[in-house]
Amino acid sequence: MPSLGQLYNDKDAGLTTRKTYNVPLDKIYAEEGYNVRELNRAHVEEFRDAFIAGEYIPPLAVEVTERGVKVIDGHHRYHGALAAIEMGHDIVRLECKDFVGSEADKIAFMVTSSQGLALTPLERGAAYHRLQNQGWSHSEIAAKVKRSESDILQHLQLHECTPYIKKLVRDGSMNYAIAIGISREHGVYADREASRLMKKAEAAGKKKITKSIANPQFNAGKARKFLELISSCAEDSGEALTIEVPPAMQAEIISILREFRHETV
Repeated sequence: MPSLGQLYNDKDAGLTTRKTYNVPLDKIYAEEGYNVRELNRAHVEEFRDAFIAGEYIPPLAVEVTERGVKVIDGHHRYHGALAAIEMGHDIVRLECKDFVGSEADKIAFMVTSSQGLALTPLERGAAYHRLQNQGWSHSEIAAKVKRSESDILQHLQLHECTPYIKKLVRDGSMNYAIAIGISREHGVYADREASRLMKKAEAAGKKKITKSIANPQFNAGKARKFLELISSCAEDSGEALTIEVPPAMQAEIISILREFRHETV
């Protein structure tokens, strides 16, 4: 069967090459905290099993440093190989290819790479923050990672949230849109508000802060009824507004008020 190498030798075929290299595993290293993705143990185990089964594993993107061969993209594959070795399987070398580009190119590549897990909102925010620290504008980051400028701004705001709120997002107790909204509205008191809402959710038998808990919407029909009752009791002289509630209406008005306070506090 013809190979790509044979086809490459045909100058009219238009093929170009980008070499990969089989690098000894003990020469490869992953820098702590460099990967924009947090290491996912289940994903590592998937690659471990793939190595053990002899399946095809895409090459790692790397750069050569004074310390050795640094992983730019492929951290889960690298740790999967280490996990396979721990189980007694011999993995001597990993296929690698040179990464060519600036530090910003490396970060953008980790963000847009299709080989790894999709970034979580927190990971995306941290990656955008790293690019911002390198002097990139929101529009430049958006173009680099192929996302909208509003997406960049939103995730940067998430990155600025407190550690407590980030933990709630990481644990799945709050989505990132609600987290950003709480931080914007409550500022330095954001943690206190998030804690209050978490207790409110738990009291309602829920494990996460939902939109209905964070931003409760009172029943529109009852709100309209309340306004109708108040309107029928109001007298506007042009200079002052006077509201006198007849005893026959008081019970209904108080009932609606109590329900409103219960649902929105």
